[in-house]
Amino acid sequence: MTTRPDSHSQFAPEMDGFIRYLSHERNRSAHTVRAYRGDLEHFASFSAARGIETLAEVDLRCLRSWLASLDQQGLSRATIARRAATVRNFLTWATREGFLSDNPSLRLKAPRRQNNLPDVLSVTQLEPLLATTQEAARAGDPQGLRAWAVLELLYGSGIRVGELVGLDIDDLDHGRRTVRVLGKGNKERTVPYGVPAAHALNDWISRGRDQWVTSHSGPALFLGPRGGRLDQRQARSIVEKLLATVQGSGASGPHALRHTAATHLLDGGADLRGVQELLGHRSLATTQLYTHVSVDRLRRSYEQAHPRA
Repeated sequence: MTTRPDSHSQFAPEMDGFIRYLSHERNRSAHTVRAYRGDLEHFASFSAARGIETLAEVDLRCLRSWLASLDQQGLSRATIARRAATVRNFLTWATREGFLSDNPSLRLKAPRRQNNLPDVLSVTQLEPLLATTQEAARAGDPQGLRAWAVLELLYGSGIRVGELVGLDIDDLDHGRRTVRVLGKGNKERTVPYGVPAAHALNDWISRGRDQWVTSHSGPALFLGPRGGRLDQRQARSIVEKLLATVQGSGASGPHALRHTAATHLLDGGADLRGVQELLGHRSLATTQLYTHVSVDRLRRSYEQAHPRA
């Protein structure tokens, strides 16, 4: 669904066209479209306050002033870089579509995002957590069974939390131990999962899900106590509570399990492009971040253990 920008914006016609382009041609998610709209409305408001009435009046000086104002507000480098990228993409599109004769953002320099290495759990941290979660599930309580299945599937497949909550029962191929996932940009991919995740999923479906299922549950794989589909907020809460019990780890939330799965795969010798396909990354550069994590861990181990380090 197209999200229409603020009709009071002086850039409304161009913004409206750009939002349609993102939604229909680039197939961006509703969440991404909302983020773009928010960034553009902030820039439009800044420009209007400085007397700019049309998109053609936007110049490099205006853009630089806007970035400076973001820095003065104390926004992070990542947020400033994202907003700058949004406006740059918008102006590039507007130039291509004939709304502008020249693109004023071509010479705009924005701060680069800091490539902070993601927090990951070591195998020695993760295995006790998985064992404890499995043991708690033996009682047959649906919450415990669901927590075990969610934890094992997120780590065992590396899928995103949004992909997890969107799964239906028939997305699972129990024989091949694969799951059909609808990822970003509505791109479908098939992801394998391991034997422990298979056991956890089978127990959740046969012993836990049946306790909560209602006539309104539909085919949703993961449910809440009232029978509705588990949402992302609930899934994050489940994982955050489990990870909070791990001593000495800064990892938190479902994405930490995705980071951990990718790092452990590469540590174990998995091919980078195979991991890219598994994770559903558009760019190999995104997947390469995890090689930096592995190299960083290797360097720390080397410095601690090698007598000539």
